[in-house]
Amino acid sequence: MRQSRLSRNRWQRAIGALALVFVSGPIAACERRPQNGPDEYRGRVLPEPIEKFDFTLDDTEGQPFNFIEETEGRVTLVFFGYTNCPDVCPIHMANIAAVMRDFPFDLKQQFRVVFISTDPERDTPERIREWLDNFDPSFLGLRGSVEEVNDIAARMGVPPAQRVEVETGDYLVGHSASVIAFTRDDMAHLMYPFGTRQADWAHDLPRLATETWDE
Repeated sequence: MRQSRLSRNRWQRAIGALALVFVSGPIAACERRPQNGPDEYRGRVLPEPIEKFDFTLDDTEGQPFNFIEETEGRVTLVFFGYTNCPDVCPIHMANIAAVMRDFPFDLKQQFRVVFISTDPERDTPERIREWLDNFDPSFLGLRGSVEEVNDIAARMGVPPAQRVEVETGDYLVGHSASVIAFTRDDMAHLMYPFGTRQADWAHDLPRLATETWDE
């Protein structure tokens, strides 16, 4: 019993250490504002917008997924994570899914939610599809090599994933805890950190589908 408790405590400390590194990274706010409506979003406005760029990874059917082509004209939420994640990943996905579930059909069609695996060793296409279906079957899952995914993450301004061994012989994957939001102008103006509530998503997502940005 004591050994089990010690192992559990070490696991919790490992998760806590990863959270400090990947959840609390500062993102500065700035004065850029959308052209229409109230000037406050619940997400964090990026100091400089990130232009959507072209890359191709495999989808959960094993087919090439071209990011630019498949998300053209849609608000695109990108999240880097893994299906064995104990907390951040399922909470983000569940909150987004819960809010989008109440959207009218036409509004929901304006969004793409793209989950990019940071754990290709365990996240098979079948495993990713099964995991995403627990939240929303429309969510898209992508996978590639660790090097490919970390390069894409870096270009989106988030830290690379890091594998962390634990004493049980298993491992965790430290990864960015933020969702990157690309709007229909093919730019990411906002990031949504871990801790973003359903009410925050419900406030921001419809606006992201309609508002334009004033640089």
